[in-house]
Amino acid sequence: MEQVENKPQNPATDAAEPQGQQAAPEVMPSMEEMLKQAELKAQEHHDAWLRAKAEGENIRRRAQEDISKAQKFAVERFSNEMLAVMDSLQAGLAVETASVESFKSGMELTLKQLSSVFEKFNIKEINPTGEKFDAHKHQAIGMVESEQEANTVVTVMQRGYTLNERVLRPALVMVAKGK
Repeated sequence: MEQVENKPQNPATDAAEPQGQQAAPEVMPSMEEMLKQAELKAQEHHDAWLRAKAEGENIRRRAQEDISKAQKFAVERFSNEMLAVMDSLQAGLAVETASVESFKSGMELTLKQLSSVFEKFNIKEINPTGEKFDAHKHQAIGMVESEQEANTVVTVMQRGYTLNERVLRPALVMVAKGK
């Protein structure tokens, strides 16, 4: 005859445990294991930080190289346009039987080329005859008696130029004295 074991019936624990197995008690990890895990996580974070720092340095270095190249080659387009002007000047000087009229005509064409280059690159002339003196755009080299109002530009000795509204060279001017 078989013996039947009588166990107290507990439906809550019977459903969770398969028959014939007992639940293992929860074991708290030891302090050493917790420390090892924390050290591993700290090492992972440190490695990630080092990689991020190195990547940041690489980005900074590449950006500096790009800036350096941009500064070196910023005038490349302008320089290429100026080569045509140089060619025209050299061709004009190479002519051996030039008359004054042909020389003047060649100079006018070259000036047209140069003006076209200036226009392409937003270089504008400052020619302030008759305007009020502006110390930001003009440089007075003298004052003269004139019928014009005081501090008015009477004569332009050398034209000035702006690049994108920024003064490259102020115009050298003579200004009217006050009466």
